[in-house]
Amino acid sequence: MSASKSQRNFESKLKDLQCHFTWALDPEKSRLLRLKDKLEDIGTEKGNRWLGHIYNLRGFIEHKLGLNEEAKSLFQKATEALNELRKADEGPWLVVNYGNLAWLHHHLGDQAESQAYLSKVDALMEKYPSPSQGELHPEICAERAWTLIKFGKKVQPQAADLFKKAIRMQPDRVEWNASYVLGLARASKHSESGVDASSLKKMERAKNQNPNNLYLAAVYLTQLAKKGQKVEDEAQKLASQILRNPVSSYSGIKPLLRLYTKYISVDEAIDLAEDALKKHPDERYLKRCVALCYKWKILFFRESRPRPGMTERAISLHREVISLYPNSSFVKKIDLASVYAKSDKAKSEAIFQKLLRRDLEPADKQVLYNRFAKHLYCDKQDHQGAMQFHMRAASITVESFFRDDSIEALRRTKDTTKWNRRSKEIEEFLAKLKL
Repeated sequence: MSASKSQRNFESKLKDLQCHFTWALDPEKSRLLRLKDKLEDIGTEKGNRWLGHIYNLRGFIEHKLGLNEEAKSLFQKATEALNELRKADEGPWLVVNYGNLAWLHHHLGDQAESQAYLSKVDALMEKYPSPSQGELHPEICAERAWTLIKFGKKVQPQAADLFKKAIRMQPDRVEWNASYVLGLARASKHSESGVDASSLKKMERAKNQNPNNLYLAAVYLTQLAKKGQKVEDEAQKLASQILRNPVSSYSGIKPLLRLYTKYISVDEAIDLAEDALKKHPDERYLKRCVALCYKWKILFFRESRPRPGMTERAISLHREVISLYPNSSFVKKIDLASVYAKSDKAKSEAIFQKLLRRDLEPADKQVLYNRFAKHLYCDKQDHQGAMQFHMRAASITVESFFRDDSIEALRRTKDTTKWNRRSKEIEEFLAKLKL
């Protein structure tokens, strides 16, 4: 076989691998940086059944950011974590990880090591075939599903389908069931009524299978609250459990605070978050959660005035969080501008204008235009300006909550505005979007 044909065969085998390098995960740099911080906030506590997957994804992100030595170290940590969790030195759970290492060594120019990992993948696939002929192994389905969840609304149906396939083949895997039902809840995040009855039963079953998953418990309580059930007593018990556990974005603190804010009391949410921060004063993730609670109070609960010093505390926390997340604080800067708008309009405007002058990626532009439109409408009563920025947000064809929200705002404006040039302009604009 000629050298060129051998190289083509080698590259073809790489492309056939099931791993992060072949899953079309090619997000904008800003998303990568945000995701990097999110994964770091999960922590590396032993016993986390997703730890190997976390290291795999972190390694891929480091590679995409051009940091290949860091990527290599994280992929190796993934190997160790996966084997330690399964209490074995090999198994189908390593297929994705070895695929990542094959690709990484290929990019590093070490073709011999890349080929060695390709051979390891082949050996694993032969030794541990999928229990369902013609389908991916459930371990691969689950890791791909877990990974896709992190990459936006557009791929959520694919992630859900992969989790269903994995669960069908191995129904006893509690972490897969938990992640699947959390995906169902995420899909109905902005629905006032929550998930349907069938999905709620699946959530209850997954929660009972996995009683230590307090994140799932908090999300399940939120779904009950959306159905009109009183959940305050259960929420208080859950809060005491969560506060006893190590700090992590998987601990359940954030969905619990959302639950308190919307269905119990935003002031109690703030007190709960502050209590958690007192116990762990150096945890940046908790500072982020506390800042979020203050933002909710100041921006969305206008009927109850902030307590003395609350706005100043909110501003101080937001500024600190921005410094703690230097590479992924874009949305926090928007939040800071929105909070400033309630007390210092000049500073608010300065932040917004600085952000508007930045050369942003489309998804970030969309977020900014949507939030600035709301600022113009609510804080400056500039309804015409708000309409223009909602149009700019809606024109960016990135599927997201922010685009949907701007489109809905335009529809409301059209429906509540007397027939004039503005309503006609909105109608023509929406027609061009071909929704």
